Amino acid sequence: MSVTTHERHDHADGTIIDRILHAAVGRMTGGVSPIGLSLAYLDWASHLLASPGRISELMRCATVEAVRGFDLARTEARAHEPVATAMPDDRRFASEAWQKFPYSAYVHNFAAIQKFWNEAVQVHGVSQRHQALLAFLARQALDMVAPSNHFLTNPDILARSLESHGANLFNGWLNALDDLSALALGKKPTREGRLRVGVDIATTEGVVIARTAIAEIIQYKAKTANVNAIPIVIIPAWIMKYYILDLSPTNSLVRFLVDAGFTVFMVSWKNPGAEDRNISFDDYRTEGVMAAIRTALAVTGARKVHLTGYCLGGTLAAIAACAMARDHDDRLQSLSLFASQTDFHEAGELRLFINDSQLALIEDMMWMRGYLQAHEMAGTFHILRSNDLIWSRIISNYAMGERERPADLMQWSDDTTRMPYRMHAEYLRMLYLENRLSEGQFMVGDHPVALRDITIPVFLVGTEWDHVAPWRSVYKLHLVAECDVTFVLSHGGHNAGIVSEPGHAGRHYRIDTQHKGDAFIDAQNWFDTHVPIKGSWWPSWIDWLRSRNSTLVPQPAIGNCDKGFPPQEDAPGTYIYG
Repeated sequence: MSVTTHERHDHADGTIIDRILHAAVGRMTGGVSPIGLSLAYLDWASHLLASPGRISELMRCATVEAVRGFDLARTEARAHEPVATAMPDDRRFASEAWQKFPYSAYVHNFAAIQKFWNEAVQVHGVSQRHQALLAFLARQALDMVAPSNHFLTNPDILARSLESHGANLFNGWLNALDDLSALALGKKPTREGRLRVGVDIATTEGVVIARTAIAEIIQYKAKTANVNAIPIVIIPAWIMKYYILDLSPTNSLVRFLVDAGFTVFMVSWKNPGAEDRNISFDDYRTEGVMAAIRTALAVTGARKVHLTGYCLGGTLAAIAACAMARDHDDRLQSLSLFASQTDFHEAGELRLFINDSQLALIEDMMWMRGYLQAHEMAGTFHILRSNDLIWSRIISNYAMGERERPADLMQWSDDTTRMPYRMHAEYLRMLYLENRLSEGQFMVGDHPVALRDITIPVFLVGTEWDHVAPWRSVYKLHLVAECDVTFVLSHGGHNAGIVSEPGHAGRHYRIDTQHKGDAFIDAQNWFDTHVPIKGSWWPSWIDWLRSRNSTLVPQPAIGNCDKGFPPQEDAPGTYIYG
């Protein structure tokens, strides 16, 4: 059922009652559909009960693991040294203290329980989606009771407590009180030395020269007298603030571009309120992407732009490029997509929760307010990386008594935005649930758009550890591309793999170009046959952009009053503070 269909029934009394009830349930469950989870459990439990042979196998597996764990613990207790490696790939148990008895036994047993549940969800006849969902839920439940999360079973916490005479626990208690107070008052928790937007981060010199109902267009001043003739238009995701690409001066992609002699335009999305409930997904295309393209061309006098998008902003940019190609609009010189999916069939663990039941609940929650609250969206992404974003913080703040030092990327991740009712429902259904874009069924205007219509060169970036846009999902653009695609696989996660500035220690990337007409290479073979290159991928992108057009022109002025784009205010503008 589409959003518009829902809206046709909004005035029915029964529907209103149902929506109010569903919204209340959603608030109690954190936005997770209990019906959707029940269906997954029922699928698994029913098939398990009908499989006595599988039950026998699981009982044998549990018994074997229990006996093995007991034998390991007994051997280590006698030898006073570990006889097996304690999960070396899990950073929670990385310190040497976890290798000593009895803590090593805790880790072995924990690993055994994880192994059992990974095996237990695999029952013949259960849908793969339900198996994956139950495995994910089991992992989340086990992470709550992991030995690293408790005072008496974590040797690092015990050592810190002895060393500080309990001061860490007292400081942790104060930190907890501070955070609870902030939560009760609806404020952000206190962070010592919190970075200031426009002062410490998002500081690249720029000016807001255009504003629509949902976006501000920022023009950045290049650092060279002559600039590349083709400006760059960047479309960030609307889930967070744009300055992920303009963090501290030392790790700002925007600053890197202007230093390299490019004129850059950035879209800064408005943080919508209840009054924006009916803003559509296509409104973001017309008043965001297309408005930015028009602005860049009018101000610079160029005929084309390099269109660039990050995360869902990249998906939106790809849709805009498809529509422009369909309509014979040739104002694009190239398309660059950073951690952006165009095929959502394998969209990572986030897709486990995207089904009709789940979306119905989210839609009703948004319908009540007119938007999805920022913390609800942020909470979803935090759960996907609960060890790094939830439990490690809890241990650090409340058990170790530490406060995180200000970090630009971490602060940005806490600077969330709301989602308008209509837009959020549309993109979740049309992209995540129905995968319309990859199947040529995504409508722009009265006609669908197709990825194969894009004929301009594409620079595509995936990241190795991406939990939001898995790189193999990003890579699938190769299957439908009718153009040259230069693919980069960057070291890091969804954010850190993109914010990978030159000089950042330990970074590497893989890169190659699939030309139009080349035979397709599957993702794993591509990975296996391309050697990592040390350093940042940013300079390679600059070289790629220059290879599309190397003409230099005098640096354009900021804004253009004659064409209706007067300088309005200095960056980062107004919308970023909403």
